Amino acid sequence: MRRQRGTWVRYLLLTLAAAVFAFPFYFMVVGAFQESPTNTPGNLLPTSGWTLDNFAAIDSRIDLLGSLGNSLVFTAGVLLGTVTFGLLAGYAMARLDFRGRGATWVLMLLVQMVPFQLLMIPLYVQITRGFGLGDTYLGMILPFAINTTAVFIFTQFFRALPQEMFEAARIDGASELRILTSIAVPLVKPALTTVVLVTFIGPWNEFLWPFLITKDATLQPLAVSLANYISNVAQSTANPNGAILAGATTLAFPVVILFCLFQRYFTASNIGSAVKG
Repeated sequence: MRRQRGTWVRYLLLTLAAAVFAFPFYFMVVGAFQESPTNTPGNLLPTSGWTLDNFAAIDSRIDLLGSLGNSLVFTAGVLLGTVTFGLLAGYAMARLDFRGRGATWVLMLLVQMVPFQLLMIPLYVQITRGFGLGDTYLGMILPFAINTTAVFIFTQFFRALPQEMFEAARIDGASELRILTSIAVPLVKPALTTVVLVTFIGPWNEFLWPFLITKDATLQPLAVSLANYISNVAQSTANPNGAILAGATTLAFPVVILFCLFQRYFTASNIGSAVKG
């Protein structure tokens, strides 16, 4: 009886914590469809006053779909670079013996301690003046194409795989690239899912670097366009709060959908089944 009561208390506390964390998102979604969003209790209930004018108001100023497409291009490019280079570097750090591997590992960990804001100005000069990639998608993507956090995650997962698998594959004549793609990657799907989700959230919400590197409004991601809208023209609309919440809902919606689709893959892979004992 006491154990059952403790279980109910834990469930109650978890429910309350989930409600507290979910309330800002709920307020954002409800306010995006209201004619006059406020924080009064009556307006927090989805009963009346629903409208799509908030989305039309913000779309008339910043091209909502175009900015959303720019965010998708930016994020997809970062994901491609992060997963590709992360898998290759993680496999090399975990399973290949080469000179200077320890020093490279320490250097990678040290890079994680350097804030991006410290490197932003040198990167801006290099990207715009050195490479001439200002106002381009490639200029936005390059600084984020290699993610040391992804390399660290893949390295730790590859190290957890049994050594016998790699030795057997090498005896059979498989190349290192074949071992990586056919043996190692299928066993680290949880790590791959984690990297995709973590990497997606970063560039999708990134504001500072795209704002710095892009001056052409047609190339700016949604986060930058939304910030410009709030700063410049939001107060000239009939319902500025509703329009801002509509833009924020559009920005947050793909992240929520992605998490709902991939959360079931957050399970440990059955590594031991790959080795017959």
